Amino acid sequence: MSLLLSFIEGFVVSIGLIVAIGPQNAYVLRQGIRQRHAAQVAGVCFVIDATLITLGVVGVGKFIASNETLSMVLGWGGVLFLGWFAARSIKAAIKPEVLDAAHMDAAAGDAKGGNAKTAMMHAAAFSLLNPWVYMDTMVLIGGVSVRYATDGERLAFLIGAVLASFVWFFGLALGGKKMAPLFQKTITWRVLDSFIAFVMIAVALNLIRFQLA
Repeated sequence: MSLLLSFIEGFVVSIGLIVAIGPQNAYVLRQGIRQRHAAQVAGVCFVIDATLITLGVVGVGKFIASNETLSMVLGWGGVLFLGWFAARSIKAAIKPEVLDAAHMDAAAGDAKGGNAKTAMMHAAAFSLLNPWVYMDTMVLIGGVSVRYATDGERLAFLIGAVLASFVWFFGLALGGKKMAPLFQKTITWRVLDSFIAFVMIAVALNLIRFQLA
């Protein structure tokens, strides 16, 4: 597999996992729309995400690759998870939610106000207290990276995955005012969730091919 293809797969897998509606995205978008410590909040979310992705690819991924049985178990587990995630995305595309003002305020909860330090602490809590973030970054992304034969391909995959995190969080925070109307339209989420479903199915098929090989 070429370095470019590894990079692209890392980017699309990572962005597919990140964009799903959740408290973290709602909070980042809210701060972006109100321009309240948006860059700091995005920075915290990105650093945490990038750190976990790196640990997944460099640490968990290499450990899994060194253990044939564990690689097989987690590989097929990843296929099942990706299949479930794709089905969930298809369901969401059929009945999309939107990130409106009420949704964002509900997600923010007690984290609505405060200074920059408080906003950054809330961003860290939204990131680290979500149990799915560890499954997405360390286990799933780390597991997908196992199928790359060389360190160069694995590094390209890692760079793509980290870049997707950077683009998403800073785009959401710094472009919040312009992007907000898009996230209030069901068509936006239909397109995004359809794209996510396509990506997850494609990655699952590649994992199946890798496991069978």
